[in-house]
Amino acid sequence: MNDPLHFLASVLPLLWLIDAGRYLVAAGLMTAVVAVFWRAGLAARKLQARNATTGDIRREILLSLRTTVIFALATAAVLVAARHGWLTIYWSFRHAGPLYLLLTLPLMLVAHDTWFYWTHRAMHHRRLFRLFHRTHHLSRTPTPWAAYSFAIPEALVQAAFVPLFLLAVPMHEVGIALFLGIQIVRNVMGHCGAEIHPAVFGPGRWLGWATTTTHHDLHHETGRYNYGLYFRWWDRLMGTEHPDYRRKFESFAARQIPPNLRFQAHDVRNGLR
Repeated sequence: MNDPLHFLASVLPLLWLIDAGRYLVAAGLMTAVVAVFWRAGLAARKLQARNATTGDIRREILLSLRTTVIFALATAAVLVAARHGWLTIYWSFRHAGPLYLLLTLPLMLVAHDTWFYWTHRAMHHRRLFRLFHRTHHLSRTPTPWAAYSFAIPEALVQAAFVPLFLLAVPMHEVGIALFLGIQIVRNVMGHCGAEIHPAVFGPGRWLGWATTTTHHDLHHETGRYNYGLYFRWWDRLMGTEHPDYRRKFESFAARQIPPNLRFQAHDVRNGLR
């Protein structure tokens, strides 16, 4: 009993720094990208007339940092379980080669999208919403900083996915790291407040199976519909996709960002002088 507790205490600060750092870097970079391209035409793709307030952003950051503590605890629990043989993590390619990684990473993403859709939809039930999900929907006009802005019960639900998946499917450490990177990048993209996806992500196009910023922003704006994270599959199958999603996405995607950004680079250089 003492050994696991000692191990948890020794690794938890580092794990929290990694989780918090991943969130801060992803949300910060997404915020910077939106700011850099705003004057170049991205402002035309702003999804809501309302602007998030400074108070909104402060709340999102503080709650997200609290969530990273819970995620760090889950990661520590995974490491303890791996040390005791309760689940399997491959630490090198000797036991599971690159092909295994290429097969299991997409499987983990599909499984996570399924977990996210059904738990997310369940948390919108009137008997669960206030306890689990109301905190996240305080971000009616979300920003990238809202990515992990969860109540503690919702954070626990989201943190449970990786341990449960690893109990069923052994993963390479590289696959877990890639998964964690992909999920936070897709998360901040969905909350960035302006449509950054090109028209090829529209319904009926060859990348139309993926969600877009418009897709998730409609969920925040209406409090209904569009429960998926990476893919539109479950929303389409279960009839929970916003009925006006196609029109709205195509409308925003048609507002082209000018390809020639030289004027903006000139402005940036002048601002640095």
